[in-house]
Amino acid sequence: MKEDKSKKGIDDKIAKEPNAENPYKLLDLKLTKVETWAAGVPAVVAAFSDLIEEKTLVRGTKALFKMNQVGGFDCPSCAWPDPDDERSPLGEYCENGAKALAEEATTKKVTADFFKQNSVYELAKLDDYQIGKMGRLTEPMYLPQNGTHYQPISWDNAFEKIAKHLNKLESPDEAAFYTSGRTSNETSFLYQLFAKEYGTNNMPDCSNMCHETSGSALRPTIGIGKGTVTLDDFYDTDLIIIIGQNPGTNAPRMMSALSRGKKNGAKIIAINPLPEAGLMGFHNPQEVNGILRGGVKLADLFLPVKINGDMALLKALEIMLIEFEKKNPEKVFDYDFIKEKTTGYDAFLKQFENYNLDELVALSGVAKEALYEAAEMIALNKRIIVCWGMGLTQQPNGVEMIREILNILLLKGSIGKPGAGVCPVRGHSNVQGNRTMMIDEKPTDEQLDRLQSFYGFNPPRKHGYDVVRAIKAMDEEKVKLLFCMGGNFLSATPDTTFTANAIRKLNLTVCVSTKLNRTHLIHGQEAIILPTLSRSDIDIVNGEAQFISTENSMGVVQSSKGILKPVSDNLINETQIVCKMAMATLGNKTVINWQRYHDSYDAVRDDIEKCIPGFEDYNARVRQKGGFYLPNAARHGQFITKEFGDRVPFTLTTVPNNELAPDEYMMATTRTHDQFNTTIYGLDDRYRGIKNERRVIFMNQKDIELAGLKSGDIVDLFNYDDDIERIAPLFIIVSYQIPEKNTVTYFPETNVLVSVNNVVKDSNMPASKYVKIKIKKHDPKIYERINRL
Repeated sequence: MKEDKSKKGIDDKIAKEPNAENPYKLLDLKLTKVETWAAGVPAVVAAFSDLIEEKTLVRGTKALFKMNQVGGFDCPSCAWPDPDDERSPLGEYCENGAKALAEEATTKKVTADFFKQNSVYELAKLDDYQIGKMGRLTEPMYLPQNGTHYQPISWDNAFEKIAKHLNKLESPDEAAFYTSGRTSNETSFLYQLFAKEYGTNNMPDCSNMCHETSGSALRPTIGIGKGTVTLDDFYDTDLIIIIGQNPGTNAPRMMSALSRGKKNGAKIIAINPLPEAGLMGFHNPQEVNGILRGGVKLADLFLPVKINGDMALLKALEIMLIEFEKKNPEKVFDYDFIKEKTTGYDAFLKQFENYNLDELVALSGVAKEALYEAAEMIALNKRIIVCWGMGLTQQPNGVEMIREILNILLLKGSIGKPGAGVCPVRGHSNVQGNRTMMIDEKPTDEQLDRLQSFYGFNPPRKHGYDVVRAIKAMDEEKVKLLFCMGGNFLSATPDTTFTANAIRKLNLTVCVSTKLNRTHLIHGQEAIILPTLSRSDIDIVNGEAQFISTENSMGVVQSSKGILKPVSDNLINETQIVCKMAMATLGNKTVINWQRYHDSYDAVRDDIEKCIPGFEDYNARVRQKGGFYLPNAARHGQFITKEFGDRVPFTLTTVPNNELAPDEYMMATTRTHDQFNTTIYGLDDRYRGIKNERRVIFMNQKDIELAGLKSGDIVDLFNYDDDIERIAPLFIIVSYQIPEKNTVTYFPETNVLVSVNNVVKDSNMPASKYVKIKIKKHDPKIYERINRL
């Protein structure tokens, strides 16, 4: 009888609280061929299959040929730049961009009747793939306290409720305003402006989870937290190094640039734990060679580094470069550049007296001969571009590793020159533009001074919460309202169970969205969904079609104008959502003419140019073909920082201790090829040979055998950071070419294993590529332990 009561208590809890994660269920895994090249005809077929699935073949195809074109709209997927010269008439998009467009252009709708028929609890039983495939949201929805179903609400009443909640908070710092990369420059500027006039710098954003590390590493050293190269630099360079980044899945159009660089004589080094298809070869579906003749080999050299063995690898390369320089004086290092542009060179050299090359090689996991070949390629070339992604930025020492990359480029004088520099490959389109528009929990005094001078109010000076700090503040009930401008906050963040429980403590959650996602189902005591227009939608304001603007990975600001009729007449744009919230909340206390901004994007841009350097004549220049480049002094060899003046410092870093217990493994989370960030387009990972399953763990065959397991076994995964047991049950082992003691899984399924305290030093990003786990055969009773967490 006692056991029955205990079980009933668990059942009551489950019935009350929706699933915080994807359901624990396996599908029907099929293993297929692991590919050694990306794109080609299969990518074209996959792209148009999604249009058919979304019942939008004609409508969607029409939009595809305007996506990323001059006068068209910006892809809602990645931030890879468009060519400055002529763009392909066949289409400037990739497979994942087409999939993103298909879900925007879908004719499927999520209406008030849908919510009437489906409770929050029942919807939460679905996985993220099923939730995302429901269709476009069509009208504002409200979930009352203790409610089971969302119900329709008028726009006016929605803003009235939001304003009431905001105005009854004891402090503006009890609210947090999250931003996703989808948000335009115009909306981002107004969103941060509203938050500051309201009184807080609590502006967590998606950059806090992807490239905050890049900015933290670069801004104090080269004077700007962005990359220094342009797309043209890829076409005319000697060597491209790609480390911790998978272009075939994360930025497929990057492969066209790599291919063009290869044809012009560039060499490519790929550094990654997995031999990703997009690093190895590219079949360009727009060229005969790409279809019939085997395409282009990309990587000339692949270095299969251990997870977080990158620092040891970089220092091993530096020791080899120093030896090359000793044997060939003044032929390897650029002493003129070092003397004129850097500081700390002697201390940098001296540190290597304390390092042993063979020990570094062993820690990297890469054969010494391969490292020597890489060092030789670096030594013999001057024009070098280094690209990286979240394989570096989500490591605990990511900031130091990026600065170590910079050390190598400084030795070679390979930054601030044509064909040479750093290239952090940004993820979501306009995530970089968000930060330029001052979406930042740590605004500078200079930025705040400009706002104060122009608008006449005193913005808050205290730094606000980033994503990780916001989650902890929600748990401590210091934040009571979360407003999400796009994105899927819960599925993007770490420590899923902890984060979900923190969200449930909120008084109100508000999500501005185009589609249903899990954050709508894990909510505060009250919840509001505000549906908005997408990039591809026609945006009419006062009878005139508007355009927005975005900034790509290489600092180009360009216009974006939708062409599709919206799926509902009850949608408004994000800019108007911000303005209506501001007017409802601030009333006659505001000093800003929000109605003027509500009625005209041009008015927003007119005032952006007065508050943010580099946007002079914004309205005129953004209407030019291809837009315009923002200032980037480091691109031209001018490095201005507060601490070092006009010089770039050589940085002294350390090699981490990645020792694991005998039963521990290092895990990195990643995305499938059928996925962009938290959006799941399908259940396959075509390039890695995975079909119809996401709950898999890639392991080295030797590790599988030593653990007494076999490929295909079902296991449970555990993390014990902070002395807390975190469990991700029901995963299938897949034998894969990966360094020993290393494993890879997909997110968001394993975000539950990433402690909210496992963060990158200095940037405070979740270190999702560095998670210590234990692996045990699946226990059917594991769910009872999970339910008690």
